Amino acid sequence: MNIQRKLFTLHSWFGLITGFFLLLLGLSGSILVFKEELEPWMYGHITDVVPAGEPLPLDSLYRIITQKYPNLDGIAWLNPAAPPNHSYQFRLYLNDTRLISYDLGAININQYTGQIIRHGRSDDLEVGWIEWIFQFHFSFHLGMPGAALTAIFGLTMLVSILTGVVVYRKFIWKVLTFRQRFNPKNWRTISSDLHRMVGVWSLVFNVIIFFTGFWLNLFAFEKKTWDNEVAPTPANSLAKVSLQNLYDEALIKAPELTPSYVYLPPQPHRKFNVRGSYENENPLFSAKNSIQFDAYTGEFLGITRYSDLSTWKKIEATFHPLHVGNFGGIFLKIVYIVIGLTPGLLSVTGFLLWWRRKRKVNKHKILKPAL
Repeated sequence: MNIQRKLFTLHSWFGLITGFFLLLLGLSGSILVFKEELEPWMYGHITDVVPAGEPLPLDSLYRIITQKYPNLDGIAWLNPAAPPNHSYQFRLYLNDTRLISYDLGAININQYTGQIIRHGRSDDLEVGWIEWIFQFHFSFHLGMPGAALTAIFGLTMLVSILTGVVVYRKFIWKVLTFRQRFNPKNWRTISSDLHRMVGVWSLVFNVIIFFTGFWLNLFAFEKKTWDNEVAPTPANSLAKVSLQNLYDEALIKAPELTPSYVYLPPQPHRKFNVRGSYENENPLFSAKNSIQFDAYTGEFLGITRYSDLSTWKKIEATFHPLHVGNFGGIFLKIVYIVIGLTPGLLSVTGFLLWWRRKRKVNKHKILKPAL
């Protein structure tokens, strides 16, 4: 068996083994591209509020959450720039000490009255389908093993792409220059042409998506992460200084920052931090922007900006926005959805090609005369 045939076999088997899971990842990822738009559309009738004066201080909301959930690993305010009629949404980092469940949750609070609108774990639909899909996308609802599995599938897809480049290298330039004609003669020619054309046009995008997905889930291969997952979380130890004051001070120190994420620590080893984009800065280059304080002493710990990072840290900081497609407006999101579905299409057409080849081999064996 020559190298070309070995690579084709490797390409085929990697696609067949992981194809169904890649289809699920592609579908869920395409939905999540519009997560911010879908949430209010699907659940606005539940989560919207009537503005009534000034919102409650962040400290009051912090106490409401920590009283409701007395053992938290962390709290993240997800929509600090929300319109006045949108309730505040917080991500909850829970811990049930089981490896096979990834412990995320969410809670929406009426910021004017302190009423809890909805709350619960992300894996049991208590806070809606979007949160359920979000957790499914990176863990298959299988906890740490699931997070490791999605990372492995990212690698297998990369292997499948690279072997596909070698196997179909003669067609790449033809497809890119529109000299490869589409033949709709039958299902065999349709599946073959689709596999080549879709594979070529989505090549770079899929390399970016699956590499960044793999990188973002590297935490699932760290022993410390697994150990922490089964260790009981201590009772909440509340911040000793006003979180509202820290938040206000952060915005004074960086008045050009538009906050998109605020971390509220329920444990002493965690730090209060505000993240977001600076004025006229593309979100692609904002993932590492942060302003940090010690919530137990009030000490200002510093400001981190993307422009101050090392070259590698700058590259790494783009992985999350490159993966989720939140840096280029609606048109880019639509592109992400369309191309995000290509792994599933490649899996289906790849299976049809494999099935065709398998039937051809079996037929040849049947028709081959006995010696």
